[in-house]
Amino acid sequence: MCGIVGYIGKRDAYPILLKGLKRLEYRGYDSSGIALIDGFDLDITKKEGKVVRLEEAIHKKEGSIGIGHTRWATHGEPSDENAHPHVSNNNSLAIIHNGIIENYESLKIELKKKGYHFSSETDTEVLVNFIEDIQETESLSLEDAVRVALSKIVGAYAIAVISKEDSNKIVAARKGSPLVIGLGSGEYFLASDATPIVEYTNEVVYLNDGEIVVLTREGYSVKDSEDIQQTPYVQTLEMELEELEKGGYDHFMLKEIFEQPRSIADCMRGRLNTETGNLFLGGIRNYSKALQNAERILIAACGTSWHAGLVAEYFIEELCRIPVEVEYASEFRYRNPVIKEGDIVIAISQSGETADTLAAIEIAKERGAIVLGVVNTVGSSIARVTHEGAYLHAGPEIGVASTKAFTAQLTVLYMIALRVAFYKGTIAQNKYRELVTEIGKIPKKVAAALESNEKIKKISERFKDAHNFLYLGRGYNFPVALEGALKLKEISYIHAEGYPAAEMKHGPIALIDEQMPVVFIATRDGSYDKIVSNIQEVKARRGIVIAIVNEGDAIIPDMVDYTIEIPATHESLMPLVSVIPLQLLSYHIALMRGANVDQPRNLAKSVTVE
Repeated sequence: MCGIVGYIGKRDAYPILLKGLKRLEYRGYDSSGIALIDGFDLDITKKEGKVVRLEEAIHKKEGSIGIGHTRWATHGEPSDENAHPHVSNNNSLAIIHNGIIENYESLKIELKKKGYHFSSETDTEVLVNFIEDIQETESLSLEDAVRVALSKIVGAYAIAVISKEDSNKIVAARKGSPLVIGLGSGEYFLASDATPIVEYTNEVVYLNDGEIVVLTREGYSVKDSEDIQQTPYVQTLEMELEELEKGGYDHFMLKEIFEQPRSIADCMRGRLNTETGNLFLGGIRNYSKALQNAERILIAACGTSWHAGLVAEYFIEELCRIPVEVEYASEFRYRNPVIKEGDIVIAISQSGETADTLAAIEIAKERGAIVLGVVNTVGSSIARVTHEGAYLHAGPEIGVASTKAFTAQLTVLYMIALRVAFYKGTIAQNKYRELVTEIGKIPKKVAAALESNEKIKKISERFKDAHNFLYLGRGYNFPVALEGALKLKEISYIHAEGYPAAEMKHGPIALIDEQMPVVFIATRDGSYDKIVSNIQEVKARRGIVIAIVNEGDAIIPDMVDYTIEIPATHESLMPLVSVIPLQLLSYHIALMRGANVDQPRNLAKSVTVE
């Protein structure tokens, strides 16, 4: 969850580290800090709060080697003392860490017996002193001390360590948390993801689990946990620096909402030809037969990605006639799921680093399942540990609340379903061509839905002080109701719940009164008449109704308090369009409440710990 950045080379490290921390702040913003080696001294500044507070606290800093960290708190509340980097008792080593050391308490007890003292509540301070103790006791080099220490800890980590006694070296390692190395000319970069690196180089190495890298000004060396030299794969980044800027928008979230016509089109580019009907997904070609012959498909995901999986369950079962089960990855890993050899597991994650989803993948592979990944981040852990998969190509998503990744996930999953249905013969030729043509129109229909932005802003003004919201939908729009409620909760801190509209009578209707705003996703589909009845039930109890309807609807607008119109499309594709006004509604309400829409409290973009 935390963000790590490091630099060694010819330049002044401080501005590179500070800019890197600002790019990584979406990974955690409870506190931040920087450690530099200035001559033969460690120069450390760290501050509770956002990176801007660190910047205000730092005066001119010098040194061409350093590490920086932005924190999402796990062990110990946000404070200056608990902020990273942490320093060893002899003031020689500094460490930054993303992850959780599960056996830190027992290590801490042993270190205290040896006279070590601790000034923070963190597991990370225990780790840096454990490394120091091993280095001094066994007279080891920094990299060997790190390797020995990591062999004795339990948990997940990405770490970077520097020593004032060895000022031409950064030692870094990973297990379960991402780490990428940027390769320059006489300089090297280190980060949790590629966003701080792309400005300086497009050549990177993604470390594998259990690997340790030593960076010097002369080069880099990667070894595994057994100290065996590795030959890493150098990858070329396709990310553009402009994608990491706001581009004239006030917030990344708003920019990413408005990017969706392009990001959805980018998902289809090179894969789907609406003129010929050809659909090619190179990432799953080796397992296309297995998909067609699958007796069932399991989808593992968390948060917004889980909602995308729920929508996919509807259209995969409808188009492909294959049973689908959608699992919370966080629950999947802690029960004993029934997985048969040959089952297909689709793992969905924007970051490709979600710890619970990675654990679910490991279980599925152990039991003989074929695991396919649907991720946005190239080179991510899920992309590398799955058998095959498909990238979203949505571009970097910086806003913590996922928007364009959700619609990109739906687009990719829909194309997978279409392809399987076509080759399996569970969809008629004319129906296939109709859906191919219709999905090709989705970018323009999303653009049309975005034209309601000003109207949604006015509706938001009316409800910015609400304490509760209820979101209701049927069929394909039920998962959209869940997603709309999640977005409002995430960034405005208003309590909101999503339900199938038919379930309202089984409990939630007790909440309805003149103070309760109810959002209905009420587009024209097979359950339209039923949703009209549900709206009438709410209005009979004086509920306030906001309805998402198709353009030209002549019935619902006369029944409700507010309507937002969106273009019509095939009901299986409607979630791609109906989610747009819900994203905008949550954005404007949060903004009017004074919330930080890009960095909501207590959340981080990439959940790399349990």
